[in-house]
Amino acid sequence: MILLLLLFLSLPHALSLNQEGLYLLKAKEGLDDPFGALSSWKARDELPCNWKGIVCDSLNRINSVNLSSTGVAGPFPSFLCRLPFLSSIDLSNNSIDSSVAVDFGACQHIKSLNLSDNLLVGSIPASLSRISDLRELVLSGNNFSGEIPASFGEFRRLERLCLAGNLLDGTIPSFLGNISSLKVLELAYNLFRPSQLSPELGNLRNLEVLWISNSNLFGEIPASFGQLTLLTNLDLSSNQLNGSIPSSLSGLSRIVQIELYSNSLSGELPAGMSNWTRLLRLDASMNKLEGPIPEELCGLQLESLSLYQNRFEGFLPESIAGSKNLYELRLFDNRLRGRLPSELGKNSRLNTLDVSSNHFFGEIPANLCANGALEELLMIKNSFSGNIPASLEKCQTLRRVRLSYNQLSGEVPPEIWGLPHVYLLDLSVNSLSGHISNSISGAHNLSSLSISSNQFSGSLPSEIGSLRNLGEFSASQNKITGKIPQTFVHLSKLSSLILSNNELSGEVPAGIESLKQLNELRLANNKLSGNIPDGIGSLPVLNYLDLSANSLSGEIPFSLQNLKLNLLNLSYNRLSGDIPPLYAKKYFRDSFVGNPGLCGEIDGLCPGNGGTVNLEYSWILPSIFTLAGIVLIVGVVLFCWKYKNFKKNKKGMVISKWRSFHKLGFSEVDIVDCLNEDNVIGSGSAGKVYKVVFANGEAVAVKKLWGGSKKDTDSEKDGLENDRVDKDGFEIEVETLGKIRHKNIVRLWCCCNTGYCKLLVYEYMPNGSLGDMLHSSKGGLLDWPTRYKIALDAAEGLSYLHHDCVPPIVHRDVKSNNILLDGEFGARVADFGVAKVFQGVGKGEESMSVIVGSRGYIAPEYAYTLRVNEKSDIYSFGVVILELVTGRLPVDPEFGEKDLVKWVSASLDQKGGEHVIDPRLDCSFNEEIVRVLNVGLLCTNALPINRPPMRRVVKMLQEAGARNKPKTTAKKDGKLSPYYHEDASNHV
Repeated sequence: MILLLLLFLSLPHALSLNQEGLYLLKAKEGLDDPFGALSSWKARDELPCNWKGIVCDSLNRINSVNLSSTGVAGPFPSFLCRLPFLSSIDLSNNSIDSSVAVDFGACQHIKSLNLSDNLLVGSIPASLSRISDLRELVLSGNNFSGEIPASFGEFRRLERLCLAGNLLDGTIPSFLGNISSLKVLELAYNLFRPSQLSPELGNLRNLEVLWISNSNLFGEIPASFGQLTLLTNLDLSSNQLNGSIPSSLSGLSRIVQIELYSNSLSGELPAGMSNWTRLLRLDASMNKLEGPIPEELCGLQLESLSLYQNRFEGFLPESIAGSKNLYELRLFDNRLRGRLPSELGKNSRLNTLDVSSNHFFGEIPANLCANGALEELLMIKNSFSGNIPASLEKCQTLRRVRLSYNQLSGEVPPEIWGLPHVYLLDLSVNSLSGHISNSISGAHNLSSLSISSNQFSGSLPSEIGSLRNLGEFSASQNKITGKIPQTFVHLSKLSSLILSNNELSGEVPAGIESLKQLNELRLANNKLSGNIPDGIGSLPVLNYLDLSANSLSGEIPFSLQNLKLNLLNLSYNRLSGDIPPLYAKKYFRDSFVGNPGLCGEIDGLCPGNGGTVNLEYSWILPSIFTLAGIVLIVGVVLFCWKYKNFKKNKKGMVISKWRSFHKLGFSEVDIVDCLNEDNVIGSGSAGKVYKVVFANGEAVAVKKLWGGSKKDTDSEKDGLENDRVDKDGFEIEVETLGKIRHKNIVRLWCCCNTGYCKLLVYEYMPNGSLGDMLHSSKGGLLDWPTRYKIALDAAEGLSYLHHDCVPPIVHRDVKSNNILLDGEFGARVADFGVAKVFQGVGKGEESMSVIVGSRGYIAPEYAYTLRVNEKSDIYSFGVVILELVTGRLPVDPEFGEKDLVKWVSASLDQKGGEHVIDPRLDCSFNEEIVRVLNVGLLCTNALPINRPPMRRVVKMLQEAGARNKPKTTAKKDGKLSPYYHEDASNHV
C-alpha cells in the first residue's frame, strides 16, 4: 500500500513536463555543463519556456534554443531536431566537439543554425542541404576540413552562409553561384588550394557581403562581380589576385566598403568610381597599382581612403577638398607630388591626414583643423616649406603630429608646444627657429618630443620637467644655450635624453639617479663642465652614455662599472685620475682619448715613468713566461680531453667561435670555469641555465645548449610542442639577439661554440621569469602596478620586434616563462630560439613545417594551419595579459578541455569581470584591471585580422593605465562592417 502511495505522489512530477521538455532533457544528458548553464532545466517544471536559453511562441511551443557562450561541451545534441516547431539553434562560442554525425534532414523546421566558434571537426555534413527552409547557416571558427559539400548548390532559401576560419582545403566551388537567395557569403581564412575566383559567383544578384580574404586566390577579379549591384561590402584582401580592378565594379552603386589590400593588383584605378556614392572606405594598399588618383574619387563622401604602398604618381586634385564627409586621408608611401589643396579640411571633419613619404611641396594648408576634429597630422619625408600654420594652435584635438624631414622654417606658433592631448610631437630635420615656449607646461600628455636638426635657440624651459609622461626628448643639432634644467630629474618616465651638438653649459644635473627608466643619455659636443655625477652609475637600464667633447673634469666615477653599456664615450674632456678597472682595457681606448689626465692600462693614455726603453722592452720577460704557461696549460687540457674522450667517462669542453656583441669585462675562460651543477638555476628541453658570478660581483646567465638530441624532462612540464633544433635555435638566437638593442629585450652579451655544446651568455635577471614568479608562492609580491608595468614593458619589446626591426621579427614562443624580470621588475622578452625573420610584418604569412610554441599560448589558426605571422605573437601576448589579470595558468585542469582564453570568456559572460580577477590584487585597481583585461581579449580574438597590431596594443595599455584620463574607446572592428582592419602601416 505504501509503495502504491509513493508511486501516486511521484507520478504528477514525472508526467508534468511536456514532450518538448523531455527532448531538451535528453539533449542535456549528452552535454557537459561545467558552469551550470543548464541548471534551470528541471523535470519538475510543467513547461520549459522559462529555462535558460529557451524561447517559446504564444502557444508555449519552443521556437528557439540559444545557448551561445554558456560553456557547454560535447557532441551536437541531435534531440533538438525532434522539436517540431523549433526554428533557431544557436550553440556558438562553446566547446561542441567531434564530427557532426546528425541527419539534418530531420530538422525541417530550422531556419537558423549557428555552430560557430566551437571544436567541430571532419567534413561539413552534406545533409544540411536537406533543411529545405534553412535561411542562415553559420559554421565559422571550427576545424571543418575537406570540400564544401556539392549538395550546398541545392539550397534555395539560404540567405547567409558563413564558413570562415576553418580548415577547408578544397577549392571555392562554382556551384555556390546557384544559391541565388544568398545575401552574405563568408569563406575567408581557410586552407583552400590555390584557385581562381569563379565568375559564377557574379550570379548572386542578392549578395550584400562577400568576404573571401586570405583564401589562396590568384588570377583576376571576375568582371561578372559588377553584376552584384546590391553588394555593400567586398573583401578580397590578403590573396594573390593580379590584373587590374575591373571597370565593371563601377556599377556597384550600393558599395560601402571595398577591401583589396595585400594582393598583386596592377593598372590604374577604374573609371566610373563616381557611381560609388555610398562608399565610405576604400583600401587598395599593398598592391602594384599605378597612375594618378582619379578626380571623381576625391568627390566621394569617404571616411577613409587608404592607397599606400602603391606606385601612384601625379597631383592630389583640388576637388578632394570638397569631400564633405572626408574623415581619414591616408596616402603615404606613394609618389604623389604638388601642393596639398588649400581648402583641405575646410568642409569636412578631417580626423586623420597622412601624406608621408611623397613628393608634396608648398605650405601646409591652414584649414586642416577648421572643424576641430583633426587628431593625427603626419607629413613625414616631403618638401613642405614655409611656416607651421598658426591655426593649428587652436586644434585642441591633435594627438600625433609628425612634420619631420621637410623644409619648414620660421618659429613654431607658441601654443602648439602646449597642446593638451598631443602625445607625439616630431618636428625634427627642418629649418625651424626660435625657442621652446614656456606654454609647453600644458602638454600633459606628451610622451615623445623630437626637435633635432633644426635651428632652435635659447634655453630649455624648466617647465619641461613638469611633463611627467615624457619618455623621449631629442633636441640634438640645434643652437640651444644655457643649463640643463634641474627639473629634468623629475621626469620619472624618461627613457631617452638626446641633447648633443648644442651650446649647453653648466653641470650635469644632480639627482640624475632618479631617472630609473633612462636608457639613453647623449650630451656630446656641448660646453658642459664640472664632474660626472656618481649617480649615473646607479641607472639600472642605461645602455648608451655619451658625454664626449665637453669640458667635464675630475675623476671617472667607479660606479659606472655597474652599468651594462652598449656605448660609452667620455672622450675629449678634462677628466683625470684612474680609469675604472672594468674599462681599463684596450678595446675601451676610444672611449677615453682626449683626456690627458687619465691613467690606466691602455696604450697611449698614460705614459710610463721608466723611459722609452722600459716601455718598449719591459713586456718581453713576462710575455715569455706567459707564453710558456699557456703552452703548458694547452698541452695539459688537450691530454685530459683526449683521455676523457677515450674513456668516455665525461665530455670535455673546447672553446671555439667565441663571439661578443658588447664590450665585455670577462672572457670565455671565466664562463667555463663556473659551469657546474651548484650554479644551475633552471633547465629546459635543450639544456641548462647557469648563474655565473665574476670576481667583481657582476653576474650573467649562461644557457648551455646540448649539441645532440638531448631532451630534458622539463620539456613536458613546460608544454613545448615545437620543432626546436639545438643547432638552428642557437643560430637563430645569436643572429636575432646579436642585432637587437632595446631596453625590453634581453641582452645577449656573447656566445661560444664548444665541442659538445653551445653557450649563450645573457644579462642576469635577478627575479627570474614572469611565469615562475606569478604562478609560485611569490605571486603575491606582484601587485597590480607591477603587473601593469610588466605588461607594458613586454608589449613595447614585442612592438619593437614587429615594427622597428628591419626586417621584422616574429618571436613565435611568447609566454610568461619567456618574459624575464630584472631587480626592479622591469620586463625583458627572452628566448628567441624559434624566432622568425620576415620581409615585412603585415605583408603576408609563412607556413611552418611543424607547430612551434607552448600549449595554451598557440593562436588557433597557427595550431591547424601552420601559418605564422605577427598575429600569432599578439595572440600569445594576449594570453600573458590574461595570466597577469587572473593569476591563472594558461592551461589548468580546472578548465576541463578549455584553456585560459575560453575560461575567461565564459566566466565573463556568466559572472562578470570581477570573478576572473586574481583575488590577491587590490580591488581599488579593478577599473584599470578590467581595461587591461579588455586589451587581452582583443589580442586573443579568434580571427587574426581582428587582433590589433602591437603598436596599437602598447597605446591601448598606456591609455588603460592612465586612470585619471577620460576613457578612450578603441576603434571597433565593425565600424563599417565586421571586417574592418587596422592599417598595415602606422607612422608612430
